[in-house]
Amino acid sequence: MKFPSAWLFAFVITAGTVNAQSKPEKTLDIYFIDVEGGHSTLYVSPAGEAMLIDTGSPGPRDADRIMDVIKAAGVTQIDQMILTHYHGDHVGGLEELAKRIPIKHYIDHGPSIEEKEQVAGFQKMYAELHAKATRMVAKPGDKIPFAGTSVVVVTSAGKALKTPIAGAPGAGKPNPACTGFTPRDESHVDPDNPQSVGIVMAYGRFRTVNLGDFTWNVEPELMCPNNPIGTVDLYLTSHHGIDQSGSAALVHGLQPRVAIMHNSTRKGGAVQTMQVLHSSPGLEDVWQLHWAYAAGLEQNSPGLFIANVEDSATIANVLTNPPPTFGQGRGFGLAPSTGPAAGPPPAAAPAGRAGGRGAHTGPAFWIKVSAKPDGSFTVTNTRNSFSKTYAARK
Repeated sequence: MKFPSAWLFAFVITAGTVNAQSKPEKTLDIYFIDVEGGHSTLYVSPAGEAMLIDTGSPGPRDADRIMDVIKAAGVTQIDQMILTHYHGDHVGGLEELAKRIPIKHYIDHGPSIEEKEQVAGFQKMYAELHAKATRMVAKPGDKIPFAGTSVVVVTSAGKALKTPIAGAPGAGKPNPACTGFTPRDESHVDPDNPQSVGIVMAYGRFRTVNLGDFTWNVEPELMCPNNPIGTVDLYLTSHHGIDQSGSAALVHGLQPRVAIMHNSTRKGGAVQTMQVLHSSPGLEDVWQLHWAYAAGLEQNSPGLFIANVEDSATIANVLTNPPPTFGQGRGFGLAPSTGPAAGPPPAAAPAGRAGGRGAHTGPAFWIKVSAKPDGSFTVTNTRNSFSKTYAARK
């Protein structure tokens, strides 16, 4: 039986349309890995390339957790490895990780400015690693190749981007959140924190930012008086959510719709950090890697939005007998003191500085974000499979 050519043409066009519609849209996938008080985030581009920012703390635990996520993401090599700065809770897992998966390209801020961070031969080991691959010392304004996306360096080696990012919504406009900014006492801040490499990543209309441990007093150098970044959809809370970072000048200037907090039970979730987040224009939700002791009953997000939670008895004990937490106190975690200096940080602080490790040795659940080029994105808590989709901004 012969069909008229017009019918055949219509059939081919219809079949092609159905086939195109059946193909799932490619996403930018972001995995916020639980390394408890350290930092490690995996980005998988719509083309399948992998970028890892930081590697958590030394030892096999964090490397194991990172590899679990890498395998779940279907990644076989790291195309871009960004080390935000040289603190042990950010680069400690590098040596172990490099034994387990190929790493093609390294990016960092250049030489460390802290002699005490040259522990266990890290710099010698790192030099040997990047000698076998390639290395880039990042500068603000540099672009990092990552297929299907745009990645711009906005902070590095204590310097900040001044030229507005082309095409970014709101980039280059005055930042009203700079009004009333008050500097903090940063005499206790480790010098390598404000050296952090920070990036803004865009996939179509979706935009996200990761600034490592960039600190409070240097945030205005990036965001004031004009904001070169513009607005973002997703904000990774700087510095694990302790109040050495995360001023209104930064957060309110970025106007994120969603914040992800890379915290542990005893590190992050500072009251002031949470207050700045919840008062940010347009913020819809805060997702946390852990239930934060410092945030207490009032400031923690609902359990649906927290990847790792304590059992009820532990939470009850924390609420009635609050333990010391890293980075809490005058200039560390609570609202700024109006009285005399509160003295040194609590006794638990040194452990926190070593990575904020807690006693959590069970499953380490992560938070996954899948973004589409229209600007919409879905956040998933892998502990309870709870997902929430955020429609594209109008």
